[in-house]
Amino acid sequence: MALIMGMNSGSSFDGIDVVLCEIEMDADGFPTAPKYLAGGSYEWPEEVATIVRDSFVNKVDMVGINRLDYLCGAVFAEKARQFMKEQKLKSEEIYCLGIDTQTIYQEQPDHKAIAEMTPEQKDDWVGRWLSKAYPAGLQMGNGSVMANLLNIDTVSHFRAADHTFGGSAAPLMQYLDFILFRKKDHPTMTLNIGGIANLHLACRDRRQMFGFDTGPGNVISNYMTKKLFGKDYDKDGQIGASGKVDEGLLDFFMHHPFFERPVPRSGWIADYSPEYIDSVIAKFSYLPKEDIIATADAFTGAAVARSMVDNIPKKLIDQTKVLYASGGGVRNPTIMKEIQQRIPQNIRLTTSDEIGIPASYKEAIKFATIAYSTLHHVPGNIPAAGHASQYAILGQIALAPRNIDQKLIDY
Repeated sequence: MALIMGMNSGSSFDGIDVVLCEIEMDADGFPTAPKYLAGGSYEWPEEVATIVRDSFVNKVDMVGINRLDYLCGAVFAEKARQFMKEQKLKSEEIYCLGIDTQTIYQEQPDHKAIAEMTPEQKDDWVGRWLSKAYPAGLQMGNGSVMANLLNIDTVSHFRAADHTFGGSAAPLMQYLDFILFRKKDHPTMTLNIGGIANLHLACRDRRQMFGFDTGPGNVISNYMTKKLFGKDYDKDGQIGASGKVDEGLLDFFMHHPFFERPVPRSGWIADYSPEYIDSVIAKFSYLPKEDIIATADAFTGAAVARSMVDNIPKKLIDQTKVLYASGGGVRNPTIMKEIQQRIPQNIRLTTSDEIGIPASYKEAIKFATIAYSTLHHVPGNIPAAGHASQYAILGQIALAPRNIDQKLIDY
């Protein structure tokens, strides 16, 4: 088996996760389910984190964005090096590193416009993006910087390949779910709760799979907790648990235009921007602060439930017994309670730890799995889920100096 490292820094921007997994190719031509070996979480250097946060709201100019790409590459490499020291790993032991880097901006595909394009329009490659029908995104973290600093082959920036064929490329969790559950004789439903939450159905037949964002994960709760209580997040959901859900505020949340988007849909933190959340706090300032946090948690649960019932066939919901949750949001018992209370009651909510995938590290494990697949020429997207027109091999490969033929070096 090969040792693969995976890294993740998501939309919640609450740290950098690093994992070590074992993976090998299976007899069916796909990778085996990744075996988790170790993981670690690390903070962003505050000086760099400030620039990244500013980039989320378009406050960094082109010169700053250019340098930020290299800065983030160096930060990711430094955290990977720290993890390797802790695990006593050498670069030559690692087959590859997989990381999608840090998304700072994304535009969603206009699936309706793409569907209405003529063959001639689709064949106009430049026109795909001039028309703004095809998606685009921007991730910070130069793969070549990481590969050369760490001396490890690095696969990064997974989204562009799916975008090229009109896919949303977010969420990408469907592929890992396919790898994990493809041999089961029944569909499996999963939920990832990061800054944004997303729901997935995994099947043996990839053509029947789907995945889409449900709305906020912990992005609203985290921001409100910082704004109202001066804390980075609501530890153990204690603040939310001490408040009461306000139905007026919850109803206001549920009328967010995000829910008007057809699936497969992908959200971004801009949907729940600081300006939006500040306006909500101001509008409902008469409520106790604890009630505002409690209602933000309820919004996450209500959005998951609504998205499930509105977009998944009732027959599949009735057949589902377990919903496996992952992501940082699972550490908030109040959010988990709200989800369990609001989804159909035949479904038991649990975490992916139950199947050997630590909930806090599933995103990083996903990128390790996709990177390994890429180097074995296995497509890592699920067209049925993201509406890409075809399968694609995801990511950009940066080779490490260890690949240099020493005979070609002029001493």
